[in-house]
Amino acid sequence: MSGHDIRSAARPEPDQPMVDIANYVADYVIDSSEAYETAGNMLLDSLATSMLAMKFPDCVKHLGPVVPGAVLPGGARVPGTSHELDPVQAAFAIGTQIRWLDFNDTWLAAEWGHPSDNLGAILAVADYLSRKAEREGGKPLTVRDVLTWAIKAHEIQGCYALKNSFNRVGLDHVILVRLASTAVVTAMLGGTREQIVTAISHSWIDNGVLRTYRHAPNTGPRKSWAAGDACRRAVIHALNAVEKNVVGYPSALTAKTWGFYDVAFKGKAFEFERPFGSYVMENVLFKISFPAEFHAQTAVECAMRLHDSVAGRIEAIERIEIETQEAGVRIIDKTGPLANYADRDHCIQYMVAVPLIFGRLVADDYNDDVAADPRIDALRAKMTVKENPQFTRDYFDPDKRYIGNSLQVFFKDGSSTDKVSIDYPIGHRKRRAEGIPVLLRKFESAIRAQLPEARVAKILAASRDRGQFESMPIHELMALFAI
Repeated sequence: MSGHDIRSAARPEPDQPMVDIANYVADYVIDSSEAYETAGNMLLDSLATSMLAMKFPDCVKHLGPVVPGAVLPGGARVPGTSHELDPVQAAFAIGTQIRWLDFNDTWLAAEWGHPSDNLGAILAVADYLSRKAEREGGKPLTVRDVLTWAIKAHEIQGCYALKNSFNRVGLDHVILVRLASTAVVTAMLGGTREQIVTAISHSWIDNGVLRTYRHAPNTGPRKSWAAGDACRRAVIHALNAVEKNVVGYPSALTAKTWGFYDVAFKGKAFEFERPFGSYVMENVLFKISFPAEFHAQTAVECAMRLHDSVAGRIEAIERIEIETQEAGVRIIDKTGPLANYADRDHCIQYMVAVPLIFGRLVADDYNDDVAADPRIDALRAKMTVKENPQFTRDYFDPDKRYIGNSLQVFFKDGSSTDKVSIDYPIGHRKRRAEGIPVLLRKFESAIRAQLPEARVAKILAASRDRGQFESMPIHELMALFAI
């Protein structure tokens, strides 16, 4: 905490956490082949989720210019569309696509979040800069450049999330998307270390959005475009710092009374478990099989395992016991009516009921027509959800990062299924060998559903040769996704 006199107009040195981010973004060399390999899969997975989101009109309506006609020929493309936008609005659109279905990667600790949300800002700015360079005879940015910035954005967001709980003070985790994207995009635009600190200070001065749109009784679709909004704001801060050379605010965190710590974080300084490196990308969790809030991923796997045993006996079920982590109890244990898609994909009972009944959980299962099946709410009413303390301990263990759930079904005749427990889902680092082939099938299926076959063939050919893929100019990859 700063001891700066609140009455003094003398500007202090920048807060150390802001300096540390700037130094990392400007200087750190990523030398982890695992991080780059995982980042390449993360990029494909994120593009897959953006294509899958195009099936949903409520997502598509957000993807164009902020006002009709506000386009920028030669600007940044929005995958799956013909839009060419300024990088600010393109960041919003791409971030919204990637996050819409709750099907992109995840990071779970004291704070939760989805580090690939940062691709909204990174891809928009990279495409814009690369196309500009091509027009002006400069050097375009490559896919590897994008992966480098993505690794750093993942690391900033994820390392802040390890020990600092923004949800405990009512703020949404997209505050860290804005922070990470602001830092890396300022560097992408050629910002100096001082300009990176300036942009970061503006990000903190924005404070944070309330997470009430994620929780009953206000759960709604803003949670699906909140990350896009954070990306948009990040690009604004970066452009202001680099192009307009705006003034920074060195004690944005620590200023007494008026700084972020005192205003929004109960006077506490941030805590850090480890220095910045490439840990987060190496350990990130992929959502591969189910578009479901990540604390319930293994619960859905448990339900899928039990489907054959219970599908013919739904009416005979007396009760269902779910054990989960403390975070799962706190954010996705819901009773009573569920108002919309966004309400359902953040309800562990709903996410268990659907696979028990149907043997599947896909994005369309959150729609009103499926939710109208009376068996779903009837099963939800028979469920109890409680914390398993071991699941919570394993969740916070830095060597495990498990997301355990267990499920057992009891019948009216006194019989029951076995208790099924799963510690970590298919998207976990410990299941990479099993999970990546499934991720690649998810990617291929998603692009086939949205793009012409000739384009799909080119994308698959490029992505299957990782050396060729990483050396590809990013604007050429984005062009393959344009309609």
